[in-house]
Amino acid sequence: MLVNARDMLIKAKKEGYAVGQFNINNLEWTKAVLLTAQECNSPVILGVSEGAGKYMTGFKTVAAMVKAMVEELNITVPVALHLDHGTYEGAQKCIEAGFTSVMFDGSHYGIEENVEKTKEIVALAHSKGISVEAEVGSIGGEEDGVTGKGEVADAQECAMIAALGIDFLAAGIGNIHGKYPANWQGLDFEALEKIMNATEGMPLVLHGGTGIPADMIKKSISLGVAKINVNTECQLSFAAATREYIEAGKDQQGKGYDPRKLLAPGFEAIKATVKEKMELFGSVGKA
Repeated sequence: MLVNARDMLIKAKKEGYAVGQFNINNLEWTKAVLLTAQECNSPVILGVSEGAGKYMTGFKTVAAMVKAMVEELNITVPVALHLDHGTYEGAQKCIEAGFTSVMFDGSHYGIEENVEKTKEIVALAHSKGISVEAEVGSIGGEEDGVTGKGEVADAQECAMIAALGIDFLAAGIGNIHGKYPANWQGLDFEALEKIMNATEGMPLVLHGGTGIPADMIKKSISLGVAKINVNTECQLSFAAATREYIEAGKDQQGKGYDPRKLLAPGFEAIKATVKEKMELFGSVGKA
């Protein structure tokens, strides 16, 4: 069932697990994530970047596809359709298009402007029952055109944004989009604990979930992280499985070139990755 993300994350934080946000890029991606969530009896968040939304011809197309797929596949676990790293304008468009949750990323603005714009998005979204994620600090690296230097969030600025009535908060703690470099210093748990205390129990979001060691994931959850974003790992597993299929020449056997067959190994690889993450995050059986 399609819902906003607020209640599922409050429940996750209270019970000590995290809900995975898995970014979608097309029908195969969406179907793989939804079916895995249903099979694992896990709540799930479908993340859509502005670039992916444009690729899929627009936010209205994405919302209509997800709504229809949830109905046709008889998905009964909680599913949120969420804008990832949205601009001010993008968040407004997704609210109108039928998304159930949006992220307004004002982290590149000064704190005053971040506060002002976040406040406006919260008022608009909440008037329609849509949950809101905001960001303080920045996530390192680049994802779909969104870049960040990886600044650790200031706990007091986090408190200012949390006080605006947002539903969950993304805070930079040394996490990075994409693959983590060999010299990565790890997550700043001291900063995370300060943020948790400053935001008085608000569900926190860990972006850049690909490649973070399992022990760091579990410690993050113990310190208030209730939502973990995964994108790159699904892309890598999809690419590897598709490459193996083609390099084995299976696309040249019979009707192996049929896109339904060509994309099937990647589809199954996404399912396996999502299941692995849901097990790590502790969300299996929590729907």
